[in-house]
Amino acid sequence: MGLVENNMRPIQGIHHVTAMSGAPQANLDFYAGVLGLRLVKLTVNYDDPGTYHLYYGDGRGSPGTILTFFPWPGAMRGRNGAGMATEIVFSAPAGSLEYWQERLQQAGVATGAVTERFGERVFAFQDSDGLRLAIAESAAVPGYQAWGESAVPAAYALQGVHSVTLTEADARATEKHLAEVMELGEVGREGTRARFRFGDGGAGRMVDVVQDDQAGRGRVSAGAVHHVAWRVADDETELYWQGRLMKDGSHVSPVMDRTYFHSIYWREPGGVLFEIATDPPGFTVDEAMESLGGKLILPQWLEPMREDLEGRLPKLTLPKGGR
Repeated sequence: MGLVENNMRPIQGIHHVTAMSGAPQANLDFYAGVLGLRLVKLTVNYDDPGTYHLYYGDGRGSPGTILTFFPWPGAMRGRNGAGMATEIVFSAPAGSLEYWQERLQQAGVATGAVTERFGERVFAFQDSDGLRLAIAESAAVPGYQAWGESAVPAAYALQGVHSVTLTEADARATEKHLAEVMELGEVGREGTRARFRFGDGGAGRMVDVVQDDQAGRGRVSAGAVHHVAWRVADDETELYWQGRLMKDGSHVSPVMDRTYFHSIYWREPGGVLFEIATDPPGFTVDEAMESLGGKLILPQWLEPMREDLEGRLPKLTLPKGGR
């Protein structure tokens, strides 16, 4: 299909990023407590129902603001390497980095110095599992909604995912896949880092590719990214991209129903697991907006196992201001 038709069915940017962690309570305390994100869904890993699947986001769980975790207590520490997403960057309002450095340091989190990437101020840090994170100052994010019960004032609140960084031993095939298949535009290079962007830019629309020919083999476990999901408007658009990716030679999964979105999966040439997820039906399909994240939600096919699962899953306490 031609370029004009494809532009009517674009990938719109990042839908969510999923990572792995250790203890779920520590994860919840950090992301809902320290970072002030809303816990928008408390559910389980559909492939391993004895494990939580925690979803964090803005006040209404908007696509592009979502970070999710599979927490496995006692899991070994992951290790970044080639063919992995190695950093998640959050977007924050201009002038807020000093607030975030102080807040993180008061929580016992070491922060890197403020530097610049592609003209934006940014600093890096890690969570307790070693997951590499950063905060970048950017323009206001359209559609973002602050969480009114967050411990973080709205003037400083994180406004979703700014970008992700992919590390590749040889970036050429990955960059070609991003540019020629997924149709991102290259917007700049700084040293070994190249930046690509969906559409006109904005938070959640960028991905950086870092070439590191010395990067060894990584390990996806606690403190590592599991996959990066890109967003599309509807099922029809997802089916279009499934066909386009298959035509390009990618091995693409069937469409999978994840309750809150429908998904397809494939690996880009460098090895990073990618997903395309639909915006609908969204997180209010099984609970009201005002009560998102307030209780364990199970898909209908797991409801007969509720009593057993609630007995096996670790008990969680929501941090003050966490939902």
